Amino acid sequence: MDFQHYLWWPEGDTTKPMAEYRMNVHIFSATSSPSCANHALKRTAADNTDTDSNIVTTTINNNFYVDDLLKSVATINEGKILAAKLIDTCNKGGFRLTKWISNQRQLLESIPESERALEVKDIDLESDNLPTERALGMKWNVEADTFGFQNKYKEKPATRRGILSLGSSIYDPCTCCFETQNDTARFV
Repeated sequence: MDFQHYLWWPEGDTTKPMAEYRMNVHIFSATSSPSCANHALKRTAADNTDTDSNIVTTTINNNFYVDDLLKSVATINEGKILAAKLIDTCNKGGFRLTKWISNQRQLLESIPESERALEVKDIDLESDNLPTERALGMKWNVEADTFGFQNKYKEKPATRRGILSLGSSIYDPCTCCFETQNDTARFV
């Protein structure tokens, strides 16, 4: 990677002439980091299409949003197989999938405890209620498998401007990015 160069004094000695150095890794929190990570993840999927099923490649390409994966499958067994294949494929590209959560307790049991979401690491999967998580700005009640959102209202004056401001602050992400096709609802 020959993109990020900088000047610095050898061994931090300001009496020596400056030397040119080059970064060997991508800088964390650079403006381009999300784009680079997304490209690397999709490249990992493309490089492993021969060894993994098409569902893994499709999932990586279509169900990640920055560093969140949201995916629904029809059966628990499909979920277990997909989770194992995703973990394996992502490991091949140097990615470690963590913070796993599911509304299916059997699937959660198949995920190593160290890789589970913090909220489900210490709960008894046999008897404790599953928590509420955040997914793409919405609240997901994992136990009930329902989505919702919470608005925080600021006190506004009872003027036209105040009322319009309050009304505009209520945002329902489902009304602008939810579509139905063939009796199947999906986010777009």
